[in-house]
Amino acid sequence: MAAEVLAQGGARVTVYDAMPSAGRKFLMAGRGGLNLTHSEPLPQFMARYREAAPKLQAAVEAFPPDALRAWSETLGETTFVGSSGRVFPKAFKASPLLRAWLRRLDAGGVRFAFRHRWTGWDGEGRLAFQTPEGAHAIGASATVLALGGASWPRLGSDGGWVELLAAKGVAVSKLRPANSGFTVAWSDVFRDRFEGQPLKGVALTIGAHTVRGEAMITRSGIEGGAIYALSAELREAVLGLGQATLMIALRPDLDVAALTTRLSGTRGKQSLANFLRKAAQLSPVGIGLMQEAAIASGRPLAAFSAAELAHLVNAVPVQLTGVAPIDRAISTAGGITFDELDEHFMLRKLPGVFAAGEMLDWEAPTGGYLLQASFATGAAAGRGVLGWLDQSQKS
Repeated sequence: MAAEVLAQGGARVTVYDAMPSAGRKFLMAGRGGLNLTHSEPLPQFMARYREAAPKLQAAVEAFPPDALRAWSETLGETTFVGSSGRVFPKAFKASPLLRAWLRRLDAGGVRFAFRHRWTGWDGEGRLAFQTPEGAHAIGASATVLALGGASWPRLGSDGGWVELLAAKGVAVSKLRPANSGFTVAWSDVFRDRFEGQPLKGVALTIGAHTVRGEAMITRSGIEGGAIYALSAELREAVLGLGQATLMIALRPDLDVAALTTRLSGTRGKQSLANFLRKAAQLSPVGIGLMQEAAIASGRPLAAFSAAELAHLVNAVPVQLTGVAPIDRAISTAGGITFDELDEHFMLRKLPGVFAAGEMLDWEAPTGGYLLQASFATGAAAGRGVLGWLDQSQKS
């Protein structure tokens, strides 16, 4: 995005990419339909960036969701708003958009140099790269670093830049998993039976934060959209205390009184699982979660009264024991602190060097916010470079 803005501004641009082809993480994002952005009003949209919102406000306002949708349409990919308010290209994948974008960049004079891994600066201040042919050094009037976080390192973003910038005195907050799963010490019986099973229409709570949506049981724990929406709070609790208790409401639209009435009926010869399934419309995996909680409490679920079952249905405690590895997270928190950047996304300690995207210290839930801020900060850095070049020429 920075390259596009720069090329349109008349600059000669080369994109150096460590990978053999462009946009590999962008293509990975498209595996789920390429959620480009979100349609909610901008004030609510910006709140998703939490404490980083004021730092991202100007960039997103300059290139808001409507502008991103219009940009996509100029590349022949019309967009639509899904039922959740998320925005997708009608093709529902990334490859057509990326191909059209690369063609336009090529037509605009942007060059790409692949298999060029940036390794810092040489003794003369030139950009240093490692390539299959050996080390190369390239002089540049200005540089945009858009090196990503540290999730999915096999796609190129391995966080290796952190030490390079720290050596220059640039403050970088520790990279941490964001939009990630969490580990749970499931029993063998639960793990073997319910691995890969979804929890639908549930409400997840930690502290004062509640999110409704879906989650997925994994062999080692739990993940999914509703988990990702709470991942910042869950992560900080786990990292701070060593564990966290996630409360799951299996039937959030029914209160305790209504559930107690339903569960006060005679079970007869039905198994407890069948009774819960029919009386409270609980899924097998939901009943399994209740069984796990009962085991942890030291009492068999069959010994619970109707009132106790009703309370448990909408307050199933799940102990999270750890955060899934960063290389499997959708994104990362942490990065270059905003105090290190001026209003044009230039590094104060490195004049002429700009930074954008996920390598900055912000995080957001899935839903289009990740790509939107990456596009917007890329465009902002591109504009910043054009201003810097203009000033340099005048001086």
